[in-house]
Amino acid sequence: MPLNALLIGMLTGLAVAMPLGAIGVLLVQEGITRGWTVAVASATGVALVDLCYAAVAVTAGSAVADPLSAHDGEVRSVAAAVLLVVAVRGLFITIRAMPGGVSRGFRIADPSAEARRPERRPDPVGGMVRFAGLTAINPLTAVYFVALTAGLNETVTGSVAGVFFVLGVFVASWGWQLGLATVGAVLGDRLGGRTRTVTGLLGHSVVLWYAGRLAYR
Repeated sequence: MPLNALLIGMLTGLAVAMPLGAIGVLLVQEGITRGWTVAVASATGVALVDLCYAAVAVTAGSAVADPLSAHDGEVRSVAAAVLLVVAVRGLFITIRAMPGGVSRGFRIADPSAEARRPERRPDPVGGMVRFAGLTAINPLTAVYFVALTAGLNETVTGSVAGVFFVLGVFVASWGWQLGLATVGAVLGDRLGGRTRTVTGLLGHSVVLWYAGRLAYR
């Protein structure tokens, strides 16, 4: 029944989205540094890619999963390289934004100089595209969806049930990603400049760790 397919799709979406990986860490960091609007757009980009991969899993199944599994090493290498670039770039930007740079560390900057800094305009579309790309570089997500749906053939058989299943995946994934984005935005509103710097360094260091884990897994 469509309702069953919707509920199972939601459970499947949560099963894929809830493990806090590099994308989750980056979403929280996005909320802290760029605010709720951009973070929500970024979360939507992640959920849309999950929707696409769920649709691929339902319609193509093993026809897509088998070739991807055969090139598991290459896929992980590309994903690791992209995450490495993202992490290093994030660390560089965070360190450069520290008052006085690395030489002065966490010293308090001249308030008048801070006031003269131009504010960076929010770019929700850019955030959505960026996070959609980061999610899409790991097409093994499609393999995970195929594995999770392998025993659900009867539930997702037919176009109507398949549509409800994919919709359930999107709703669950989007809800989870929105939660992470909101947590980051709330923290960003309450954290001071020093704490934001520390969280930026920690967040991108975790992403760097994920890149190494992917590369040597």
